[in-house]
Amino acid sequence: MDSKELLATTIKAADDKRAEDIVALDVAEVSLMADYFVIVSADSKRQVQAIADSVVDFIRQAGSDVKSVEGRTAGEWVLIDCGDVIVHVFQKDARSHYNLEKLWSDAPLVDVDQWVNA
Repeated sequence: MDSKELLATTIKAADDKRAEDIVALDVAEVSLMADYFVIVSADSKRQVQAIADSVVDFIRQAGSDVKSVEGRTAGEWVLIDCGDVIVHVFQKDARSHYNLEKLWSDAPLVDVDQWVNA
């Protein structure tokens, strides 16, 4: 699976569990870590965990592997390393506090509308 397909899969998985404010950043030119960062918000610890589980399940069902999942137990900020795509699932307050969109503001936004159910 190429990085764009992986990006689409992670966004669909997050959207499937009603993630809010889904943002994808193309970090390929500004970071050696990954090609894309996906940042999403959730209202509660349980929803953060459900979104994280959904992303992991969708990736594995698509035949890819998840390298690591960090922060799932705490449920405030879960980081999922899918290789070329890094997914950040935040509770809303934590997302505003860390403000990754500002930190990575040199990275262009990716239009995610094609993968999100309106």
